Amino acid sequence: MGQPKFKGLEVYAEARRLHLEVFRLTSSFSRELEYLSSQIRRAALSVALNLAEGSAKQSRKDFHRFVQTSLGSTYEVIACLEIVTDLTTKDTEQLSRDYYELRNRLGALAKYLTST
Repeated sequence: MGQPKFKGLEVYAEARRLHLEVFRLTSSFSRELEYLSSQIRRAALSVALNLAEGSAKQSRKDFHRFVQTSLGSTYEVIACLEIVTDLTTKDTEQLSRDYYELRNRLGALAKYLTST
């Protein structure tokens, strides 16, 4: 059996990298922000996991649905990063830009999956 399809997706590799960045950022949160740390970590993880699960689907339509879920999770991460900025002195600007770029790439993948 060959390597899973998601391993060859650049967006998957980027989602994993960004999840690690979110994990590092949230590792320094105070106990008061535990709820936010948990939420942003789950959203960041959801981006990668939905890409992995969706890539195993037999149809482009099914894969597209999982890509859309990943896309929604990028918006959740972006919103969480804005809230982090509201509540802390953490600089989340670069990480937000990276998630906007990932969002764009996922949007392109979604569009590709619905073409032809």
